[in-house]
Amino acid sequence: MSDMKTIHQAFSVPFRYPVIFTHGVFDPKNAALAKTLARGRQTARARALVVVDAGVAAARPALCREITRYFRAHGAALELVRAPLVVPGGEQAKNGWNTVRELMTLAAAEHLDRHSYLVAVGGGSLLDMAGFAAALIHRGLRFVRLPTTVLAQNDAGVGVKNGMNAAGTKNFAGTFAPPFAVINDGDFLRTLPQREWIGGVAEAFKVAIIKDARFFAFLRRKAGALRDRDQRVMERVVHTTAALHLRHIATSGDPFEFGSARPLDFGHWAAHRLELLSDFTLGHGPAVAVGIALDSTYAMLKRLLSPAERQSILDGLAACGLPVWSPLLERPGADGRPDVLAGIEQFREHLGGRLCVTLPRSLGDKVEVHRISLSLMMKAIALLRPAEGG
Repeated sequence: MSDMKTIHQAFSVPFRYPVIFTHGVFDPKNAALAKTLARGRQTARARALVVVDAGVAAARPALCREITRYFRAHGAALELVRAPLVVPGGEQAKNGWNTVRELMTLAAAEHLDRHSYLVAVGGGSLLDMAGFAAALIHRGLRFVRLPTTVLAQNDAGVGVKNGMNAAGTKNFAGTFAPPFAVINDGDFLRTLPQREWIGGVAEAFKVAIIKDARFFAFLRRKAGALRDRDQRVMERVVHTTAALHLRHIATSGDPFEFGSARPLDFGHWAAHRLELLSDFTLGHGPAVAVGIALDSTYAMLKRLLSPAERQSILDGLAACGLPVWSPLLERPGADGRPDVLAGIEQFREHLGGRLCVTLPRSLGDKVEVHRISLSLMMKAIALLRPAEGG
């Protein structure tokens, strides 16, 4: 007779956070940040440590002074515990733990508590690193994201997770930690180099292809405007893409990814592998664009997409100035097959359990598949390769 006893525990915790779209976030007349921080304060003044992406600081040399002036102007409700900390951004921000440790040390030195804030101003990689640190400090320091790139404002900066590169794998470490708030300031987009301006549009194509055919048609119509840096069009694309990502997180039934399906990772198994193979010289946005092109070609070979639909995807990406091919797709691995194919097994390990790859099934729809034919994927790579002289 067994004497085993079991207590079955079950509870749920609701998560709510605003995603605010504004301009001139550090103009003292703009109360968005002040109201956000004051909303949750438990002391006379909300205390905040601000970390800034070095690339953003270089593009806007007065930024740290603007931040300091903003906190002074709202000094009755806010306290900036020290001068903004400027740290390297880009993929290198996620490749080591030194800055994470630095933020932890500063948080301790400034006596930040669980009702204090870490405010991060930067691109997706900087937000990942800072969000990871915030999740560890006191098991969850309040974290406010101010994304500064298209990719961060429409995708990476509005979600509920962070990731750090480790063990030779992109996003191997990380936590699920919804932010306290997200503030998207469209003015930050104006100073982006062209590669970062257009790179985030790949995530717009990603979500449009599998969720919203009308949005996909809009992206195709506005490809020239996006390539030519039409600010109004880009801000509309950012807002719509962010809304689609947020809706999926809220309604998918699996915001913390306990299952194996990852629709928002369409095109990403190849993208993450290509980034690694390039030593991160290939940015995330361009890598996603190539991954979308590859998986769309595979979907066509599986008769999920028509040739015309597949071509419209490739044409749309190319019209925006995004790549649909990389020579890295053909780099051989130890077994002689394209090394990028190793990304399929890495993706399965990242998901947990069985493989689940999202493929487009006509424009605006998707299907999850649990097996990828390597021979057919190699055929997709060959089909995607540009013609000689093309």
